[in-house]
Amino acid sequence: MAASSKPTEENFHSSGLLAYDALSYRQGFDSIMSDAKFTADAKTDSSFYDRSLTSRRYALIGVACSSIFSCSCIVAGIVIVANYGTFGVFAVNLETYALREILLLREILGLTLNLIVTLCTESIGFVHGIALRSALASESRLRFNTNLRLLTAARGWYNPNGALLNGISAILLIISYNSASLAVCYDAEMQPQTDAQGIAFAGLAFLILGVVLLFQVIIALLGIRAVKILTWSSSPFDLTAALVHHTQLTPATCRCMRSVCDLDTDGGPVKPREVQPSAWDAHPSIRKVIIFLWVIVAACAGWAAFVMYIWDKDVGMHGRSPNALTPQTWSFSPGELSNFIWYILPGANPVMCILVFVNMIVVQGPLTLGLHCSELIANVTRDEKQWRRATGRKGLMTAMNPVMMIFTHPICLVLFVAKPFLRESFASNIFIGVIEHYP
Repeated sequence: MAASSKPTEENFHSSGLLAYDALSYRQGFDSIMSDAKFTADAKTDSSFYDRSLTSRRYALIGVACSSIFSCSCIVAGIVIVANYGTFGVFAVNLETYALREILLLREILGLTLNLIVTLCTESIGFVHGIALRSALASESRLRFNTNLRLLTAARGWYNPNGALLNGISAILLIISYNSASLAVCYDAEMQPQTDAQGIAFAGLAFLILGVVLLFQVIIALLGIRAVKILTWSSSPFDLTAALVHHTQLTPATCRCMRSVCDLDTDGGPVKPREVQPSAWDAHPSIRKVIIFLWVIVAACAGWAAFVMYIWDKDVGMHGRSPNALTPQTWSFSPGELSNFIWYILPGANPVMCILVFVNMIVVQGPLTLGLHCSELIANVTRDEKQWRRATGRKGLMTAMNPVMMIFTHPICLVLFVAKPFLRESFASNIFIGVIEHYP
């Protein structure tokens, strides 16, 4: 394989598997292919490329823990529903605490639950993503090392990695975080003599959370059973070597130094560019993801402006803080002085509960999909750095512990940590309380 010694003269993009063709001459590729076939009987797969069995072990342990957690949620939900009714809650009385302390405790519990759910969905998502990548490679449709897991599908509606089950997985992912946001809420009991307040645990929400997590586990396991996994590594180098070894990667003739931006361009070899194309130009999904994320930012800003406008105009909502912009109202934790607009759904009946659940899906669903799409940007950036490091003097050590890879790529770690905080912060903007009236 011939490669330039100057990184600035390379004309490939790290996230594209077709970059292998852009860096290879036909003769060099044929030599590699012949060597791979010649040594197929003498060498094992693990000697030619890293199958990353450690990643598989960690991923399956994560899926097993997700199954245990989902079953625990189902059991907890059934116990609460059996003792307090279908729409009942298990309430913890905290009348000796101030309202702000109770709300802060609810946020801590909600953040903890969101963190656990994030760990579960990330483990399930990794397994599902590896299965989808292998399915696309077996169909000769894998163009990039990193793809949108829920928005990219293999052929066949009934394929575990197909469009139908991927769409169901997207809905289940949204429902899982909505259920986590509804599982822990503020509880107020308005009694004739005194009022009691505390934390309420919704049994139906825990039951739904456990069921949707269990369904995601089943879909992920069906995905890896339906296709042969060549490697569990996230590195584009290991994946490229695996595809070459199993002859699933074919050369593009007369396209030397052509980048992934020139896939639909006719012509022969070209001279390398001085500046390689950006991810915006090389990966078509990157543009859609960035635009979608900015739409979410604009929608959140418009929502905040609308709430402050209504608060400032409606005297009945002012409470103790008549001004919309005060130091007390700019707190991440909701309190007695926070700005809000509210409406009451009378009665704890199925229609009202479904309405609350649908309301959460509509509001929180775009954030869940936005964070999922953000993984594409983080992973493409990770692949880009690996290619750049490989062209340096020290080179790149492809065989690496998957846990260490998280810490060597800070952007992936930041995104993982930000997910539960953003979801809990977003969920706290929708204050859901259970109010019980006693005659």
